[in-house]
Order: sequence, then structure tokens, then C-alpha cells
Amino acid sequence: MTSVLLTCGGNGCFKSCSADGHAGFAKRGKDIVCASETLLLRTAVDVLESVRGIGVTVDKSRRGSLSFSVSYDSDSCGVEVLERLKCTADFIRMGIQSLSEEFPDCVQLIEKIG
Repeated sequence: MTSVLLTCGGNGCFKSCSADGHAGFAKRGKDIVCASETLLLRTAVDVLESVRGIGVTVDKSRRGSLSFSVSYDSDSCGVEVLERLKCTADFIRMGIQSLSEEFPDCVQLIEKIG
């Protein structure tokens, strides 16, 4: 099973995400659930990296693991940055929840505020 930990601030803005494990739906390289999780999370990284004012740190050093977090100056960032961070959190939450509902033995979403 893949565990996805999504951490958001009290304002709903994305802070970090980590995914660890193998969904176990099929053999490695043929697992549609793992592929779906990977696509969702890599797209979220791409979106965050495209926004000026957001720094993104990504760790994909281990097979079956991906984590990323953001840094930004909340005092000087504009509304666009905050909205993008909220939308990214929503994108991950909704995408992983959808996978978890369809494949409950393969994916779990854990959400943390802090």
C-alpha cells in the first residue's frame, strides 16, 4: 500500500507531501495505481515549480518514494501564490482520495494540518 501524507497550513495552503510504498495492484512497472499516484504528484511538483515566489524541494532518491515541500515568504507573496498553494493542496487531496476510494487496499491519504 502507498501512504500519502499531505501537510497543509491552517489557511489550507500546501506545505509538503510525501508518498511511500508500492500500491500492490500489479507488479512494479505495470501498476496503474502507482502510475496514477506518480502522475498526480509529479504534476503537482511541476505546477509549484512554475510559480514565481515558491521554492520547491523534491526528494525522489529512493524507488517507491517521493517527497516535496515548499518555501515562500508569506509576508511578501501575493494572492496568486497563496491561491496556487491552496489549489495544489486541493488537487492532491481530491486526486489521491479518488484513487483511495477506487483502490482502498492500495492507497491511503493521511492529511495533517500544521
